Parts: sequence; C-alpha cells; structure tokens
Amino acid sequence: MLTVLVVIIFSYFLGSIPSAIIISRIFKGIDIRDYGSKNPGFTNVYRVLGVLPAIIVLIMDIGKGVSAVLLVAQISFDSVALHLISLKILAGISVILGHVLPIFAGFKGGKGIATALGALFSLIPLETALALVIFIAIVMVTRYISLGSLSAASFIFLALLFERYYLKKSVPMELLGMIFFLLVFIFCTHRTNIKRLLNGTENKFGQKVDSNKSKTANYSEH
Repeated sequence: MLTVLVVIIFSYFLGSIPSAIIISRIFKGIDIRDYGSKNPGFTNVYRVLGVLPAIIVLIMDIGKGVSAVLLVAQISFDSVALHLISLKILAGISVILGHVLPIFAGFKGGKGIATALGALFSLIPLETALALVIFIAIVMVTRYISLGSLSAASFIFLALLFERYYLKKSVPMELLGMIFFLLVFIFCTHRTNIKRLLNGTENKFGQKVDSNKSKTANYSEH
C-alpha cells in the first residue's frame, strides 16, 4: 500500500512541474499566465513566445506522462498487490491531475493533453498514435487545437470499446475506466473551448500574441 501511495504522490508532483511557467520565465522573463489566454500550456506559449519555447514545453509535458507510466509505476513493484497495468494507470491519472491541478502553480495548470499523450502512448501506443494522426489531420483542416484534442480523446475511448466488445481483445476494464475518466475530464477542461466552437469564436492555431503588449489581453486557448 505504501508503494501505491508513493507512486500516486510522486506522479502527481511530477505532473505539477509547471513547464510552461518555467520556460516562459527563462526565455522572456515573464509569467505566461499573464499573457494571451493565460493558460500555462503549449499553445499559449507558442502564441506568446514562439516555436522553440513551445516545443520545449511540449517535450517536457509529454515527458512527464511517459516518465510517470514507464518509470514511476515500476518502483518496488514486487511488493505491490496490484497488477502492473493498474499501477501504471494510477501513475498516469496522477501525473495528468498534477499537470491540470499543479501544487506548484496554485492548482491552476494546463489542460492536460500533452501529458495525457505521454501517459497514453506508454500504455496503448497504437491507439494513441492513431489518435495523434486524427488530431493532426483535424488541426490541419480546421486549425482548432481544441477540436483536434476532443476528437482524439473520443477516438481512443471508442477504439478501446471496439477492441474489447467487437474484436474480443483483452482490454482491461481498469484501462477502459481510465480512458473514460480522462475523456470526461478533458471535456470538462475544454468546456469554454466547446462553447466558443459552438459560437464560432474559438481562436485558431497560428495566431500570435505579442508578449510586450498588455497583460490583460484575452485569447481563447486549448
């Protein structure tokens, strides 16, 4: 039981590392939460600071998800009464919650897509890779990152349902439960984006924000 708590806590703290805030301060000496959409995520960093800082943030956020599932979840596994897949799922959920509700940033973090991508790729690489293709295709066509994220998350859940109940593959119920939880969670963190998509006011990927301008500017954000 102690090992399970260590995995959950360590994964949460790993997810809580505020990549976007750290990188925005290193590159520009600003707090990314004061600019653009004020969301400490990859897209806002791209709009405010440009390509290189955004790529670094993206790599760091994906890396948190991968590290939690592949490394943290295997701490003293021999002494744990849970299956390894269950421990990995706990680590994945914890690192994503840490990213969205980071203790190091006042419990106001990003929307969890990049960290979820890292965690899910470590758990279900094929389905996650296909979801990534769908995400890229939708963003290329519509330029709406939020729409691509919601579509990709929905695809993963539907794909696992199809595999378990139609193809009769051995998809663990705890994995299905995790994906359903993440799907609901992602839709909740994107609720303002969904409203803007329905209203036709969602900001498109590629629009830049001048970090030297007023901190009070407000932009929609994935």
